[in-house]
Amino acid sequence: MLLELNSVRDIAFNQEIAFNQEIALADEAKCVLKQIPGISLLENSSFPASLAVDPLRLIVGFWNLGLSGYEVDEILYKDDDVICELVGSIGITYALNLRTCREHAEMILLGIKRLAETYASIQQPEKKVVNVDAPFDDMIMSLIPRDAFFASKRKVAIRESIGEVAGELISPYPPGIPILIPGEVITQKIVDYLLHVRSEGAQINGASDSLLSSIVVCCKL
Repeated sequence: MLLELNSVRDIAFNQEIAFNQEIALADEAKCVLKQIPGISLLENSSFPASLAVDPLRLIVGFWNLGLSGYEVDEILYKDDDVICELVGSIGITYALNLRTCREHAEMILLGIKRLAETYASIQQPEKKVVNVDAPFDDMIMSLIPRDAFFASKRKVAIRESIGEVAGELISPYPPGIPILIPGEVITQKIVDYLLHVRSEGAQINGASDSLLSSIVVCCKL
């Protein structure tokens, strides 16, 4: 506890330079990542001037290698003991923080280099392109969640659920944000997204059928 308090005090007294070493290390890592074939890096230039990427985050895409973020996370954890901060269907976020040392950054870079070299030579099957933008930005609610929770329910095949009213909350992890809530009308966009992230390796929380062959819907009144 005393060590933690001393660290916090050190940051408080040296706010302007507290993260300089870690930010410089992150910048070096980004320069290396940009040189690795098949790897994409999210940078400030990817956004309008009003937005910016956290300088201590390495946001890396692997779609040019035919790999999802879930697959890469599993490979790097198993082969290189590299743990990411956040994994998604098309990329991974690694976090550098206070007291992150060069050895830690080099573990990440070495693991990604090895992975890229391995999969760059493998002919990857063409994958179906799926819109992975948030499918709930145009959500339609047919019932309030409370009424949907107490409504009579039945199971239907997920491909036959289009237009039905959801009877359960479904949240792919990571990131663990609900994609479908009780009372929401199920759309083709939502079904495609759920099946896509499931096929990429995401864990499906909340669904009565974690394999998503079926889904719980509210019975029509």
